[in-house]
Amino acid sequence: MSEHKHGEMDITVQEKTFEGFVKFMTWSAVAIILLLLFIALVNA
Repeated sequence: MSEHKHGEMDITVQEKTFEGFVKFMTWSAVAIILLLLFIALVNA
């Protein structure tokens, strides 16, 4: 086995995946908040 050298791995795919995850979660949170506000206004 070769020795592991810290910091030499290409992580561009992981970074893009994480960026997509964060973007998805942000938009999901915004959509949920808007949905809750809409429901509150309709029931008021």
